Amino acid sequence: MSEFHIKDKNKEPSDNLFPVVGVGASAGGLEAFKKLMKALPENAGAAYILVQHLEPSHDSMLVEILQKTTLIPVQEITNNVRVEPNRVYVIPSNKLLMANDGRLELSPRGPKGEKNMPIDLFFTSLAEVHQSQAIGVVLSGTGADGTLGLKSIKEHGGFTFAQEPQSAAFSGMPQSAIDAEVVDFILKPEEIPLQLARISEIFRNGLEVEKEEGKSAREEAFRQIIALLRVRKGNDFTYYKQTTIRRRIIRRMGLNKIENITDYLTYFRENIAEQDLLYQDLLIPVTDFFRDPKVFAALYESVFPNILKDKDDANPLRIWIAGCSTGEEPYSMAICLSEYLGDKVADYKIQIFATDISEKSIAKARIGIYSKKELGGLSALRVEKYFTKVNGGYRVNKSIRDMCVFACHNFLKDPPFAKMSLISCRNVLIYMETFLQKRALTTFHYALNENGYLLLGNSETTAPAAELFATYGKSEKIYTRKNVPGKFLHPSSNKTENISRDSVDTVKKEPGRDDFQRSADEVIVQKFSPPGVVVNEEMDIVQFRGITGAWLEPAPGKASLNVLKMVKPGLAFELRNALHKAKTDKKPVVKKGISLVAPEKQQLVTIEVIPLLNTIEPYYLVLFGDTMTNVPGEDLERLTREALNKELAESERNSQLERELAQLREDIRSITEDQEAVNEELQSANEELLSGSEELQSLNEELETSKEEIQSTNEELTTLNQELQDRNDQLNIARLYAESIIATIREPLIVLDKEMKVRTANQSYYKKFKTTEGDTEGQSFYQLGNRLWDIPELRSALENSLLTDGRITDVEIKQRFEDIGERILLLNACRIARKDNGELLVLLAFEDITDTRNRETDLVNFSRELESKVSERTLSLKEANTLLKQSNDSLEQYATIASHDLQEPLRKIRTFSALLSERFRKDIDGEARELIDKIGLAAKRMSELISDVLNISKVLDANVFEQVDLNVILQNVKKDFDMLIAQKKAIITQGELPVIKAVPLQMNQLFYNLLGNAIKFSRPAVAPVIHISCRMLPAGEVQTYPSLNSTSTYFEIIFSDNGIGINEKFMEQIFLIFQRLNARDRFEGTGIGLALCKKIVLNHRGEIYVQSKEGVGTEFHVLLPRE
Repeated sequence: MSEFHIKDKNKEPSDNLFPVVGVGASAGGLEAFKKLMKALPENAGAAYILVQHLEPSHDSMLVEILQKTTLIPVQEITNNVRVEPNRVYVIPSNKLLMANDGRLELSPRGPKGEKNMPIDLFFTSLAEVHQSQAIGVVLSGTGADGTLGLKSIKEHGGFTFAQEPQSAAFSGMPQSAIDAEVVDFILKPEEIPLQLARISEIFRNGLEVEKEEGKSAREEAFRQIIALLRVRKGNDFTYYKQTTIRRRIIRRMGLNKIENITDYLTYFRENIAEQDLLYQDLLIPVTDFFRDPKVFAALYESVFPNILKDKDDANPLRIWIAGCSTGEEPYSMAICLSEYLGDKVADYKIQIFATDISEKSIAKARIGIYSKKELGGLSALRVEKYFTKVNGGYRVNKSIRDMCVFACHNFLKDPPFAKMSLISCRNVLIYMETFLQKRALTTFHYALNENGYLLLGNSETTAPAAELFATYGKSEKIYTRKNVPGKFLHPSSNKTENISRDSVDTVKKEPGRDDFQRSADEVIVQKFSPPGVVVNEEMDIVQFRGITGAWLEPAPGKASLNVLKMVKPGLAFELRNALHKAKTDKKPVVKKGISLVAPEKQQLVTIEVIPLLNTIEPYYLVLFGDTMTNVPGEDLERLTREALNKELAESERNSQLERELAQLREDIRSITEDQEAVNEELQSANEELLSGSEELQSLNEELETSKEEIQSTNEELTTLNQELQDRNDQLNIARLYAESIIATIREPLIVLDKEMKVRTANQSYYKKFKTTEGDTEGQSFYQLGNRLWDIPELRSALENSLLTDGRITDVEIKQRFEDIGERILLLNACRIARKDNGELLVLLAFEDITDTRNRETDLVNFSRELESKVSERTLSLKEANTLLKQSNDSLEQYATIASHDLQEPLRKIRTFSALLSERFRKDIDGEARELIDKIGLAAKRMSELISDVLNISKVLDANVFEQVDLNVILQNVKKDFDMLIAQKKAIITQGELPVIKAVPLQMNQLFYNLLGNAIKFSRPAVAPVIHISCRMLPAGEVQTYPSLNSTSTYFEIIFSDNGIGINEKFMEQIFLIFQRLNARDRFEGTGIGLALCKKIVLNHRGEIYVQSKEGVGTEFHVLLPRE
């Protein structure tokens, strides 16, 4: 297998939790190996893998030679050998070595004459597989093999060593690594093991911290380090993947020879330089020219032709490289574009915006000078064509640099660029949690043009925001923007910080509670909590809680989970108001007595909206409840006759309706005020953007003048000025965007001068009142449309109130228009005074409230009609309230019994029986002692029974579906039964199990119960033989199960055993709760396990059944869907 094929092979990360040390050497390496081996401690907890340049045609004697110098076992590597600690592995001759999934894989060496870099190849795979646990050591040798490998190890968070050049027989390899600045420690071979031992100890301490997360001062130290970086650097790493962050911190501890995280925190606080070094380490600057050539080939062949259509000087091609590091990728993109366009590149205006949060990286990218080693991914032809040699390095040519604009920018919190045809963000999202990934993808969707392209890294997907992007062609890492509404989610770092702090405080302050109290609370919440839904800020339902069919139903047309579209007629207006108030006030809002008409019954509905605090994004809990329902039939006629004579009830209902009407008016007034506030904020923002644009334009003119004066002597200022010009263009685009919002807003707007002549109007005005710019602009406002606006009330408001108060608010007028009929309009206006020239303008906004007023009229009529009907139901409501009160009293009594009267006596029975048996065992005869033991066992069984019942609710409450590898689930369950398997000498075999979309906790419980039963119900003196197999059900077979979805793919998983079997007449009973087929003195259990299995399978829309023959064995068949 050639080196090229080895590099292309997928590598699986290892789950080993010990350091793996790769040691590379060439000429003079034998003596260095011997010194290193001699100094290695016997139980350091690390594995050592030696890679030596060997003659292909001779057998190596390295294993025998090194075994004489150390007590650690030394062995020659065989293919797929698993790496274990405290062992030395030596590469055989004429082989190439690669790490993969905690194993070592061998392949034939390439043909003679082909470039052979076995150390770089192995070190690179070691870094990818073992990440921060990888350690690279380069010893004596000639050439530069090992340098690129050490660079990869360092980029992945590992440690790097090089032999002190003076102590090496041949210093070429260690000196090359030192010159490339990829070495952490430069030591003699005999000094390296001591430093390796220190690093191993630091890693062990760090892993213990991860296991005790949130419970120690060391855990708090990690959080404080992140907080210090946030304060000093302005970047919050809280929602980055903490495993990576913490291992980078541990790496810095190792480099500073600090073993305790609290000591490192003290050092970190006092050392500014260390803060900068850790910050740079966390940014993980992994980049190369033309990294992953296949991606650039795909761009060249299929993406560039599409994004270059209709592009010219007036319509530039805009590309954004987010997370550009030191600039290799944006320059690679520019070179690739230049090669695609050839001589036509001058005909296009190309803007590649390259951003990164590291100022150091951006500074290097702007200069555009790289060493020869950094150009390793480029062919000699490209280096010659696109680079110029300067001062020992290579500088990107001006034609390529002019395409690129570099800026220090954080796409998670800074406003994004706009109108992008292509965005590349490779190998950045992998370091973030799902919350940040979704925010980033939403930002990219907002910044892209329609049908724009998004390029991600090999290990990244758009899954956190799958609704925004579609996979493009055959390349699974190039995506296209879906044509769905997008928005820029502006973050709040303070919000994140407060949430994190509040959540920590909550955990610390929550008092401990006994298990029986928590269990009782869970039962009550499950059985008696009101139905409702959880919605996000866009009013989309993210979770259903309970049965909500009485108030929600799917709306016809395109599928939507928007709660305002799904709510039944009559509830939407009140629900919208309640959500608006809860969002504004951040307090619960309750709406009672909302009428909901349904076939053959009428309901009064109560809606409660509760903001969910301490969440990353805003969520609201919406609860529904019925306060009244009709009773049909003869009872209705009897109650109607009685209710008609109840004048007092009618009076009370009238008062209630009046209160509802007053509340409705208050809601409308509140919404109107909020709308006015939004309009004012938009106007203020527009003025700020205009002012800022003028200032930046003036600054740009000054820079242009300076550029002309010094252009002949300083070419770099030209580049800087071009970047400033591009930024100014972006600000102008932002200003135009804000103006376009005003132009496209639904409410008609018109601007008047101090003489009440029309200066301008938006498109909504022209569309609403069926007029044109020519008939409007420059005309007197009162003369428009045959003097339609010459209304005394309006003229008085504009000429009096506006001049004195500066604004008019909610002036209501009724006017008949020739084209649109009679309309009721709500007018708001404010005075705009420009300080620069004293010009006075008036912004006038119109809101058509005709439909609102008509609805109010209809509501009044409806209220009158409703009043007569509701009075008929008053007596029924009173009776229902009485019954409800009695029911609540009964429920309270039950809760008291469940939480105390059952659990507390049970605990005392167990305690007193144990004390009686312990203290008076000598005085109690055999029969009495046996009765006492039975009391204890019975109490224990009752306690287990209660616990199992509660476990059903806990397991079934977990409903987060994700991709689950059933092989991993089975292995975990088998580990749980290790002792029982060994005790019964059980033989367990399995076939390959699938990966399905399921709830991990429920799958674990399902496999645990089925495998546990197979082991437990075995025949006496017969070792259990259990086999777990799987097959995909054919489509025709799926249709034979009525409960399954015939359009889905299902897997049949079979648990077969040679146990006691089940009598055929009990086949269906075994899935009922508390059903036991065997005596307790023979087999332990509560009769709940298989009932829980049945519920889990049904929760996954599957099926479970059993086939068994008594005395022969049993097969449980579980049918589960793939998705």
